[in-house]
Amino acid sequence: MASESVLVLLLFMPFWNLLNITNSFLSNLRNSQRKEPSPSFIDLIAKKHILLLHAGGDSKRVPWANPMGKVFLPLPYLAADDQDGPVPLLFDHILAIASCARQAFENEGGMLTMTGDVLPCFDASTMVMPKDASCIVTVPITLDVASNHGVIVAAKSGISNDTYSINLVENLLQKPCLDELVRHQAILDDGRTLLDTGIIAVRGQAWLNLVKLACSSQSMISELLEKKKEMSLYEDLVAAWVPAKHEWLRSRPLGDELVNSLGEQEMFSYCACDLLFLHFGTSSEVLDHMSETGAGLVGRRHLCSIPATNVSDIAASAIILSSKIEPGVSIGEDSLIYDSFISDGIQIGSQSIVVGVNVPAASDMTEKVPFRFMLPDRHCFWEVPLVERTERVIVYCGIHDNPKIPLSNGTFCGKPWRKVLDDLGIQDTDLWISENTLEKCLWNAKIFPVLPYFEMLTLASWLMGLDNQRNETLRSSWKRSQRISLEELHKSINFPHMCLGSSNHQADLASGIVNACLNFGLLGRNLSQLCQEILQKESTGIEVCKGFLSHCPSLQAQNSAILPKSRAYQVHADLLRACGNEEMALETEQKAWASIADETASAVRYGFKENLAGSSSWFSIASNPGNTSGCCSESFHHRTVKIELPVRVDFVGGWSDTPPWSLERAGCVLNMAITLENSLPIGTVIEIEKGTGIFISDDVGNQLSIEDLSSIALPFEISDPFRLVKSALLVTSVIHEKILQSVALRIRTWANVPRGSGLGTSSILAAAVVKGLLRITDGDESNENVTRLVLVLEQLMGTGGGWQDQIGGLYAGIKFTASFPGIPLRLQVIPLLASPQLIKELQQRLLVVFTGQVRLAHQVLHKVVTRYLQRDNLLVSSIKRLTELAKIAREALMSCDIDALGDIMLEAWRLHQELDPFCSNEFVDKLFAFCDHYCCGYKLVGAGGGGFALLLAKSAESAEELRHSLVNTSDFDVKIYGWKIFLEN
Repeated sequence: MASESVLVLLLFMPFWNLLNITNSFLSNLRNSQRKEPSPSFIDLIAKKHILLLHAGGDSKRVPWANPMGKVFLPLPYLAADDQDGPVPLLFDHILAIASCARQAFENEGGMLTMTGDVLPCFDASTMVMPKDASCIVTVPITLDVASNHGVIVAAKSGISNDTYSINLVENLLQKPCLDELVRHQAILDDGRTLLDTGIIAVRGQAWLNLVKLACSSQSMISELLEKKKEMSLYEDLVAAWVPAKHEWLRSRPLGDELVNSLGEQEMFSYCACDLLFLHFGTSSEVLDHMSETGAGLVGRRHLCSIPATNVSDIAASAIILSSKIEPGVSIGEDSLIYDSFISDGIQIGSQSIVVGVNVPAASDMTEKVPFRFMLPDRHCFWEVPLVERTERVIVYCGIHDNPKIPLSNGTFCGKPWRKVLDDLGIQDTDLWISENTLEKCLWNAKIFPVLPYFEMLTLASWLMGLDNQRNETLRSSWKRSQRISLEELHKSINFPHMCLGSSNHQADLASGIVNACLNFGLLGRNLSQLCQEILQKESTGIEVCKGFLSHCPSLQAQNSAILPKSRAYQVHADLLRACGNEEMALETEQKAWASIADETASAVRYGFKENLAGSSSWFSIASNPGNTSGCCSESFHHRTVKIELPVRVDFVGGWSDTPPWSLERAGCVLNMAITLENSLPIGTVIEIEKGTGIFISDDVGNQLSIEDLSSIALPFEISDPFRLVKSALLVTSVIHEKILQSVALRIRTWANVPRGSGLGTSSILAAAVVKGLLRITDGDESNENVTRLVLVLEQLMGTGGGWQDQIGGLYAGIKFTASFPGIPLRLQVIPLLASPQLIKELQQRLLVVFTGQVRLAHQVLHKVVTRYLQRDNLLVSSIKRLTELAKIAREALMSCDIDALGDIMLEAWRLHQELDPFCSNEFVDKLFAFCDHYCCGYKLVGAGGGGFALLLAKSAESAEELRHSLVNTSDFDVKIYGWKIFLEN
């Protein structure tokens, strides 16, 4: 997008710092002491995107997250797709949603505020924002939930449809009771109310007014901040945009100046009906979101080591992240273990949380006695490193304990305080020593002893009620010890030590996984990603990676029957790169690419008769050269062959046809052969003439005469305009059959398609040439054989590529093609029996549009194939999903459900952008945004990056409207092509 992005994070700061921080940021950016910002500066800021993230305070209700902050909670949604990378955090998910929200600003700058303890799951890219205004995102919610949050009172009239509504905000209520909701008419017709999600977007004139306020009203902001206890600035800002509150606001200190500075602007609510509001306000909510709401999305084993599960008792629903679990450990259902080392003899109950714990092995104890420790059900257990201390304090509480609740009603480890005191035989003066303690609660109770590790564990069992609570020895030990409260811990956390320890722990885990993968596995993990984790250990990380390099020479030899050479070479390249040897890494990656060509040729060649007269090159394949007497006899016969083929458009499934994926995993593609402007745009004419040699020409004026046939040899220069034809001569074995000893061959090719079209032009042209050569030599010109030969041809050229393009052009109509991995590579082409109704509706509703953007398929291919060779889990899951969508799309077309096909195209386009973030660009984004109102689906054909786009309109009428709009707008210099499904064989 044209606008720039700036990320501003407010971590552990109250919301009233909003204007203060914004003012500081803008002042630094402006680098000027002017009282009024200059017009040029305002223009600059108008293009900026700022994310303001309010991350909360001291996390009292999620005390185990206090050291890290709730915004950095582990949240392994979709973590199964990337099990070798860092554990996803709540922050990562918030940032992803905020990034999508940029599209809603429509190339305007602005500010988006979000909350660090909430994950609002919705498609923020579709958010609709009023111009020159602020907008608060809401969702209908039940009254019991709303009573613990903020509530938006919206005007009854507004803009609405099935997915969202936009209304003027009339009021803001904070944690309202039922009477307040009724009094302020905040209850909707269905009995729900509008939740304040904490998401506020400001753009246009409202954003500029806020910038001017922050830049020029420092004195007013300072006074407001001094009076923050009297009224929160958040309410000031919201009220300033709510007309109903202007009169009330003007009565506040400096309120009149605030309203005038912001202008008489209005605040709107954007109600996202499908928004899922996940609040991480308590420990139990965190577990609920991992075990229930996101059960199907949570990766339950992420960057962890569990080497002996047969001698452990670990529940399947337990979530173990970035942890090492030794044998002899028990972990109950729905428990979360994060960033920990759990040694033998530890039992962790169900629905418990263990974070940052490093339990030494029992063998480390001075006295060699059996050691066991049990954490009861529904408990939290964590460790905190302290500043200026070597000890890590062990901390624990019940999962439902609220450290803010006073002694009279509060609990510790799930039991009322009075019972805890009575059972332990201690007094409240042992916990709240200072007479200045205004309100006694768990937050300020000095209960956690600072002692040697195993003594702390022993006292933990006693304090949690698992040991003899009347044990005088334990009570005396506890009383004599130095003790610390949660409040004191909060002020004494050694953050550098905590971060370094976590980083080293993850590096050790990754090192163990890589070691096992190299010694015992089949290299199924993403070693490139794991090495990045290892290198976090600055002192020894690179030495560890260098040690792994010694395994590489024997990798393929040890597992030659089932480990592809291409994968072994890629692992070698990844380790070289991790060790800083970029030059050798690049050389090794070239070997990996050469191996892909070998493996592809091997899969295609298997079962075919070897070329008896040709060379022993890996690409030598007999295409039934047997009967060549018709063109090689002593009596010359002039012969001409013309091959014309359609182009193909792909609906879904691309990338799953590309080696080495299609050699190792199943591929599925749904595509369609089409004519353009009532003609078959790709073709060749091949003639046998008197004389000798080969003459080649194309449709752009290039010509080449070859007399010495031995000059047609690998490798070909990338700039050679005839390397496709030369490769076709090699794979068809024409130059090895002595066919051309007494005759000459004239080959002319054309492709009446714009360069970089994405319509499979190169592969289809190769198919035309191969088919023509086989026909003129009486070889096997079946579509199956030509498809195989073109697959090898593209490896020979060095461009790579799969089988879907040539199948798209060789086979008529719409077809679903599946590949069965292994040797030999088997393809199954299933033509769809398209009804006249389906054909008519498709041709009425589908627009084939050339964007004018040139694509470079080889560059995209290289990136994607390298990620696959590295076993990038996100890429693997995305391509798997594309194959699933191809099957679903086939059923949709057979049912004549064009709208469902549109949804599938949209999802496929999103997946293509995950596979290659550069498959789109600013022009394409604008084009699709322009067409969105008319379309139920759209995507670029092929790998993306430019070329042709498919625009599937909602109806035939919408297609005509879109066609007319594109023709008459000056924003897009695109060409709409006339097309028809090619149905002839």
